[in-house]
Amino acid sequence: MFLLYYDIHTLFPVVQKFPAVVDNGIIRISQSEERSRYILKPAPWDNTLYTRKQIPANEHLTMQIASQVYGVVTAENGLCFTPHGDMVYITKRFDVAEDGSKYYMEDFASLLCKSEAEHGSYFKYEGSFEDVARMIIKYIPAWMVAMERFFRLVVFNYIYGNGDDHLKNFSIIKVGNSYQLAPAYDLMNTCLHIEGDDFGLNGGLSLSLEKSDVYDRTGHPCRLDFERFGEFIGLKTKRMNTILDAFSSLPMEAKQLVGNSFLDDKMKRTYLRIVNERIARFNRKSE
Repeated sequence: MFLLYYDIHTLFPVVQKFPAVVDNGIIRISQSEERSRYILKPAPWDNTLYTRKQIPANEHLTMQIASQVYGVVTAENGLCFTPHGDMVYITKRFDVAEDGSKYYMEDFASLLCKSEAEHGSYFKYEGSFEDVARMIIKYIPAWMVAMERFFRLVVFNYIYGNGDDHLKNFSIIKVGNSYQLAPAYDLMNTCLHIEGDDFGLNGGLSLSLEKSDVYDRTGHPCRLDFERFGEFIGLKTKRMNTILDAFSSLPMEAKQLVGNSFLDDKMKRTYLRIVNERIARFNRKSE
């Protein structure tokens, strides 16, 4: 039985994830004694969300755009189908080695000591991306490389309408004797299904930075806000601008991926409209 929960913070349906293995070419839910290598995410069962069956296609598309177009390091992923033709998102676990052993992994809610017991039901939304950046510097030796990856992901999530990028959607993973930023996961254009905020964290980019006049006036950040954030977290100006320049227009490769995706035609048009609107906001000039 699939279990459906609603996250009160975003009103976005959260589907229970199922551990899975591939057995003689067949994908199945793993038994309790088996080490799962994959995670299955079916569509929500809530009929009040009429676009629910498109959610697996949305996540697969958004993950592919992140990886193929923008060079975001992502978890391996794909789509599979039930005997009835329903789409199910599948992703390979990056915390399990080929020999079946597990890499140590910890999300940023844990690193920042955020918990439901201490901070309430919305604990994973409590904080800012500045807080995540501080933990990257603290835990990752090659933090500058990780910071660029993190910054690119923050901008990507904004442009591609992911309003559910909370603290548990960023993790570090121990490889050998040191930590590195884990591959990106759970990327989705949530605005395709619900009205949402620009950022998943209630503190936004940072509570320490002055907002641009555009941000103050409209309630939405522009490029200047991301430039200020990038400088604040220690990025080199030239490399930061290279990352930001990639989001100033919609690449043809992204359009093609949307066109070839498993979203229906109406959802494809809406997906592109949302992204183009975000790009237009991003490109607004601040006085």
